[in-house]
Amino acid sequence: MTERYFVVREDLLPEAIVKTFRVLDMLKRGEAETVNEAVERVGLSRSAFYKYKDGVYALDSLDRERIVTISMDLEHRAGTLSKVLAYVAQCEGNVLTIHQSIPLQGLANVVISVDISGLKTPLPVLIEGIRKQDGVRRAAVAGQG
Repeated sequence: MTERYFVVREDLLPEAIVKTFRVLDMLKRGEAETVNEAVERVGLSRSAFYKYKDGVYALDSLDRERIVTISMDLEHRAGTLSKVLAYVAQCEGNVLTIHQSIPLQGLANVVISVDISGLKTPLPVLIEGIRKQDGVRRAAVAGQG
C-alpha cells in the first residue's frame, strides 16, 4: 500500500497526536531530558508517543528541509571542484552528494545535491557565485525539492 499524507488543522487532530508533537518539540528544545519526563508533563502515555512519534511533523519543519540539485561543467584543472565546494560552504549550503563524470575534452560534468535550508544567500545568488568561480563553464539548477 502506498503511503498517503494529509495536511490537517491542529484542532481537528486527535489529542494523542497533538501531544506527541508537543513531546517531540519539548525534547528538541531541551525542555525535557527524557521521553518519560516529557510524556508525563503533557499527559500522554509512552505507548501512544511511540505509536505516533515517527509520523508527526509540523508543516513548517518540512519546508526547512530543502534540497537543490546543481549541474555544472567544470574545467579539468586541479582545485576547481574544491573552490566550488568551498564557496557553497561559505554560503552555508550543506553538500549532500557529489557525482562527477570522467573529464572529456577538458570538461567534467559534476552534479551536487545541496541542503539549502541554512543558506544565508538566496539560491539565485548562490548559483551566480558558482558560475563566477574560476574554471566553472556552466552551472544550473537541475532540480529542487
